[in-house]
Amino acid sequence: MYYGPKSYSYPFYHVNPQMHYTDNMFRNQQENHQQVCEAILGALKREASAIELYRLLAKEAPNEQHRNEILHTLEGKKAHLSQFTNLYISLTGSQPVYQINQVPFQNYRDGLQKAYITEVEGYKEYQKFCLLTQYPQIQNVFLWALNGEQENAVRFGSLHEVVSNRVTDYGPGPFVVDIEEATTQNNTFRTALWTGKHLQLTLMSIDVGEEIGLEIHPELDQFLRIEEGQGIVQMGDSKDRLDFEEKVSEDFAILIPAGKWHNLINSGYQPLKLYSIYAPPQHPFGTVHKTKAEATAAEKEQ
Repeated sequence: MYYGPKSYSYPFYHVNPQMHYTDNMFRNQQENHQQVCEAILGALKREASAIELYRLLAKEAPNEQHRNEILHTLEGKKAHLSQFTNLYISLTGSQPVYQINQVPFQNYRDGLQKAYITEVEGYKEYQKFCLLTQYPQIQNVFLWALNGEQENAVRFGSLHEVVSNRVTDYGPGPFVVDIEEATTQNNTFRTALWTGKHLQLTLMSIDVGEEIGLEIHPELDQFLRIEEGQGIVQMGDSKDRLDFEEKVSEDFAILIPAGKWHNLINSGYQPLKLYSIYAPPQHPFGTVHKTKAEATAAEKEQ
């Protein structure tokens, strides 16, 4: 159980803890005192749960800018928690008691997404709670929290967009990823997602009418898996005799033995999205080739 903090005032919409709100006052204004108190208790639980989520999220932030953004949001949530606590004590004469909802997340990006959803849901809830009462001191606390939820949703949405568009080589440390999501969201010709000592994972997106290009890896085996689109894979013992040819599409896996000439052609009407595993690694750590032309130029320089 979580016991609300001792009440203290903020300069916004201050509710005097010594002011008593009688049942008669609420009856005269045709309001339901119990419903308002339950709404405030729900808001306290929401704010305290968000505080716990954002404390954990700040620890996972990839840089100081992201961490400061989250900590700024965290301070605002603490202020809202204090205001709701003051309000609850003023209405009931007792300290609020509630349980915090734990919000687990798999990684930083997932945590940002859940933080965004938390703020959007909070905005909708506070918007509804504002209609429960016409009493200004109560309504103003909900309005202040509602405006904060809107600002926070924008903040977390922006942070999530930045992280979603940034791909990093996470090797050689332990790493877990939703590979289908990572592959379908990738728009570069080639990006190294994880590079270790004995293996490398890259994401690829081949535009309509393009191909990987005829190549051979004398010392390594290669694994490809298609997540979106369709294509034609060719292999052979010489680049002039590609006697192995198969059509491939979503969910198909391709195994290329070391020493085989091979090519993959996009034969569909949308980008061909796939990931490739090299053993051992084929490209330098952190490789990002936005286009096939860029990849070709980089390979010539090696």
